[in-house]
Amino acid sequence: MLKRIYDNLEKTLKQNKVLIIYGPRRVGKTTLLNNFLSQTKLNYKFDSGDSIRIQNILSSNNFSEILDYVSGYELIAIDEAQQIPNIGAGLKIIVDQCSKIFVIATGSSSFDLSQKVGEPLTGRKNTIILYPISQKELNLKYNKYELKEQLEDFLIFGSYPEILTAKTKKAKQTILNELVDSYLLKDILSLEKVKSPQVLLNLLKLLAFQIGSQVSVNELAAQLKLDIKTVDRYLDLLEKSFIILKISGFNRNLRKEIAKKSKYYFLDNGIRNAVISQFNKLENRNDVGALFENFIILERIKKQFFNNFNKFYFWRTYDQQEIDFIEERNGKLFGYEIKWGINKRIKPPKDWFKTYDNAEFKVINRNNYLDFIL
Repeated sequence: MLKRIYDNLEKTLKQNKVLIIYGPRRVGKTTLLNNFLSQTKLNYKFDSGDSIRIQNILSSNNFSEILDYVSGYELIAIDEAQQIPNIGAGLKIIVDQCSKIFVIATGSSSFDLSQKVGEPLTGRKNTIILYPISQKELNLKYNKYELKEQLEDFLIFGSYPEILTAKTKKAKQTILNELVDSYLLKDILSLEKVKSPQVLLNLLKLLAFQIGSQVSVNELAAQLKLDIKTVDRYLDLLEKSFIILKISGFNRNLRKEIAKKSKYYFLDNGIRNAVISQFNKLENRNDVGALFENFIILERIKKQFFNNFNKFYFWRTYDQQEIDFIEERNGKLFGYEIKWGINKRIKPPKDWFKTYDNAEFKVINRNNYLDFIL
């Protein structure tokens, strides 16, 4: 069994606060919760938001019914909490009215669960995101040499738990196709009344071919024959359901810095490749640079999320100077150019140090990438 950084949930639990565990479907949220419950000494009650009975109780706003439901327990755990109407109000009653109680709620759809828990649980929750398994987590099992040996597999098939334990490439393809066809769009289609899953898949295909490039919403709308507001809404839904991630342009000093456009990356390389039905070996592909960039940026974000850091950007000017990935830490800028090739010497853009004299610049490639993401 692969060890996760959050395996010991007890470290993140606080009395009279709700621990919210977000993440895509099938990344192991329920497994993580079950593993914790099997080891905890707390007297717990575990239920699923899929249960009509639990939905009725926790959405009732009936103090006596809810308090009767949790009576005698030290820990309440609710899986798939996004299925419960007004779950935030129900959880607020529990943490406000029950002394010294712990609560955990998992959810696969950020946009829905966050709307339901956000305002009611202001100041009453902690949040973690469970991503597909990170290289930092895999390093608990494999050394750097072994991780490098598997780099091609990570770039092509990604790192969902089922993918990492599948025995054959054909099995990995089957799992990824099932994830795309049956699971990843489920929350959007059911909760947001999106009528055509094909439109969402077509949008994802367009994004899959634009990794590392600035995305024009106008162009997407024209290609999909949709209005711009609809495309913006779909992009937001895809991001909030943990399929894609938006990175904005950094802009502070220069008029010619581009800030209005964004870049979009997939949370998992395997999902990206399944969307376009492309599982060829690297030697037979023309998108290796894009795959490597997507992989590095998401692995870096996973690593930094474990460190409670989330200020990420790209940098580009109207005269085509650019840096793939920017972090702002302690008032200082760190620029990273991500390149699959290892022989070409990459110079920083001339306006980077001229504009930000305290900034740093580094090239991340196949030789040094593990130091960047572990």
